[in-house]
Amino acid sequence: MVENRTRTAKIANAVIYALLALVALSCLYPLWYTLCLSISKKSAVDAGWVSAYPIGFSLANYKKIVSDSVFLNSVWISVRRVLVGTPLTLAVIVLVAYPISKSARAFRGRNFVIWLLVFCMLFGAGLVPWYISMVKLKMINNFWGLILSTGLPIYYVILVMNFFRSIPKELEEAAIMDGAGQWRLLIDIVLPCSLPVLATITLFVGVNYWNEYYNGMLLSTTDTFYPLMTYIKSLVIPINTSVSMTPEQLKEMAKLSNDGLNAAKVFVALVPMLVIYPWLQKYFISGIMIGSVKE
Repeated sequence: MVENRTRTAKIANAVIYALLALVALSCLYPLWYTLCLSISKKSAVDAGWVSAYPIGFSLANYKKIVSDSVFLNSVWISVRRVLVGTPLTLAVIVLVAYPISKSARAFRGRNFVIWLLVFCMLFGAGLVPWYISMVKLKMINNFWGLILSTGLPIYYVILVMNFFRSIPKELEEAAIMDGAGQWRLLIDIVLPCSLPVLATITLFVGVNYWNEYYNGMLLSTTDTFYPLMTYIKSLVIPINTSVSMTPEQLKEMAKLSNDGLNAAKVFVALVPMLVIYPWLQKYFISGIMIGSVKE
């Protein structure tokens, strides 16, 4: 009886592992296929021979994008967008989440603010009023427009608020008895205890800034202001077709496969996220689970 159960458990585990391996393979294959396209020769890519491995190793596509000023400029815009926008958004999230994490007695307007935030999260004003506001604020072809246009991510505010509320009140009471004010309480007590959720939110906000392309498409009228993902999107759906090439550039482009060149650009865009995710992955479960449930 025990042997039968053990054998059944082993078979079940083998089936589960096989299914998980298939899921992992289905997730990794597009990335691997993109890499294979980017390092294969033009003839192999154009003929459609590349599938599971590269054919005719070549770094011509990567040499080309290194000299592509528009692509490098879009990378720089996205890097600045992440480096500036992520800490700014995180600071705003913390400053909004901290007061509404207090009780209604400590912050009388707490319930009104929470309902207002939830209402704004569920019901948006619409694209046209948003775009008119961006035009009035002179955010077209403006780097700050790519940051401020995303607004306040209310869902993250709710997660951080619930995490703050899960911190033992005794810590705050002890700090207040020692003479700490609200700013000292936030900086020295609350934030150090909230590193898991802050790391998680930082990752999510940074990834969102890196991957977001739609606002860049609406707020940029020329490719010199495109963030990286908007530029990648323009490879699939041309946004600005007025760009002309010199005969020398056309001759050079004829030596490269369009699919291979685009694959190289997409792979370069994926590299930063592939590097960052393993370092902050350990904060995912603890940050989201603790910040999403309040007893």
